[in-house]
Amino acid sequence: MSEEGFDSLMASTDAALIVVTTAAEDERAGCLVGFHSQSSMAPQRYDFWLSKANHTYRVSLRAARFALHFLTADDLAMAQRFGARSGEDVDKFRGVEVVTTGQGVPLLSALPNRMVVERTTMLDDGGDHVGITARVISTETSGPFVPLRPSDIGDLAAGRDNAQRAIHP
Repeated sequence: MSEEGFDSLMASTDAALIVVTTAAEDERAGCLVGFHSQSSMAPQRYDFWLSKANHTYRVSLRAARFALHFLTADDLAMAQRFGARSGEDVDKFRGVEVVTTGQGVPLLSALPNRMVVERTTMLDDGGDHVGITARVISTETSGPFVPLRPSDIGDLAAGRDNAQRAIHP
């Protein structure tokens, strides 16, 4: 299959975007994620994939819990903040209201449609992303919403290019 054909098929799915946040050893991290999905109904499980090139991946190696913030069509600025900057270069949380759970997970107050999850499995199959399967701990929503999708953000340049993949395990 050609790379162009694959890219075309994936663009047609136009999946919703989320921001994943986590913390480990007093280090917060967060990134824009396009690869995610429910993976089990009973028990409730959710999967998401983190790029090995970004800071959030490296923090995730030491983290057990994550917040998955589901972006609405009005959340373009948050997508840009968490998708076009690297946590190695800037504090993405600076100037943003954050509430921290009892387990240390940073919740973005401006993004009320979210779930807190606990990692059960991490899979590295050799690709440029690592898959995390997680148990759903809690969910919150402000009601129905129109999700922000890749077609809504245009050509957002990532904070780290996949060519800068982490060398860490």
